[in-house]
Amino acid sequence: MPIYIDDIKEIVEKQNKWRGTECINLIASENTPSKAVREIQVNDFMGRYAEGHPNTPEKMNRYYQGTKYIDEIETMAEKEIKELFGCAHADVRPYSGNNANTAIALGYLRGGDTVIANSTDAGGHISHNYFGVMGRRIQIRGQVLKPGKENSVKLFFFPLTEDKYHIDVQKTIDLIEQVEPKMIVMGKSLYLFPDPVKELAPICKEKKIPILYDGAHVLGLIAGGQFHNPLEEGATWLTGSTHKTFPGPQRGVILSNVTDEKEVKKYWNAADRGVFPGTSSNHHLYSLPALLVAIREMKEYGKEYAAQICKNIIALAKSLDANGIPVEAKEFGYTKSHQIAVNVSAFGGGQAVAKFLEENDIICNYNMLPGDTNPMNPSGLRLGAAEMTRFGMKEKDFEYLGELMADAIKGKKVKEAVNKFRKNFLEQVYV
Repeated sequence: MPIYIDDIKEIVEKQNKWRGTECINLIASENTPSKAVREIQVNDFMGRYAEGHPNTPEKMNRYYQGTKYIDEIETMAEKEIKELFGCAHADVRPYSGNNANTAIALGYLRGGDTVIANSTDAGGHISHNYFGVMGRRIQIRGQVLKPGKENSVKLFFFPLTEDKYHIDVQKTIDLIEQVEPKMIVMGKSLYLFPDPVKELAPICKEKKIPILYDGAHVLGLIAGGQFHNPLEEGATWLTGSTHKTFPGPQRGVILSNVTDEKEVKKYWNAADRGVFPGTSSNHHLYSLPALLVAIREMKEYGKEYAAQICKNIIALAKSLDANGIPVEAKEFGYTKSHQIAVNVSAFGGGQAVAKFLEENDIICNYNMLPGDTNPMNPSGLRLGAAEMTRFGMKEKDFEYLGELMADAIKGKKVKEAVNKFRKNFLEQVYV
């Protein structure tokens, strides 16, 4: 007798209908994969094992038998993502961007090491910070995961320019000279403007300091040529999530351009060990074919898609600003990425505004802005354009959306208008 699952199916269908046909989704870390990506994930690879690297005719690398077809898929995915990004190495086994960062931290860092990263109030991801993998990996007994103590872990934050949205290059060079880090970590969660990889790479190379660039949010923009390419500018590793601006399944990737034999052994092999056996055993095989589909989609449509995302988010920023909702970094053109930061401190704060927007079927997240100290009650919202661009919205549509959002932020109920507007955007497109 089959078990009862109708209640589960009902909840899933409610989610599909609500988020897929009624809401406007502006969460910068989300996207919606294509029908082809979704469908190919339901396969026999679910529940199978394939530890290690793909077998070759010359060598048995796996620890399990029965892997000949996933060996083909994984080899193809590595080859084709290297072609997409023009890089020398790729590991497609991590199952998230954070997992990829954790693998590198585990493979390369040791207790007592020193790291420089972006602070959370400056947009850095929590995993880069004291209570995240970076702080915990370099902690030794007796050290605390707090800043400013005599026994703090040796984690330092990039000095910022006066606007707080850019790294101060000269002060960072001074900090590197002072603390001699084992690694620096660039990339952010609230990520409006590129970090200065090109400017800092020479001193890092001179001092043999590797650069880990967390491109989780901007991986699709890099692939589409709409954001700077950190590997070309001197980063040691580029990690990323494949489900944000890169609209694939929920997985991660590590890319690198190191080719010197000593650097490959020191840096790429450390990442390899960090992935397996360090942070994963079986690597969610069922979604690897879906990643391969997404890679091919980005090869074909990525440039146009990334360009439209960037046009759309600027249109939203200008519309909000014109309708009385302050958007951060206006003096720098608001953003160079897929996301903007909106200051709603005058309208009740980020959490209250995000909750009211959700009640009106506009989905976003509250977010710390520079100077905020409480992540649960910040002054800002983070808005992204990646998903609604997939559903065909263009600049004029984001302008209208900005008007709706401004009304909602000021307290007006706009749910009916939002639902009506969303009905125009139910089919996925790339451009």
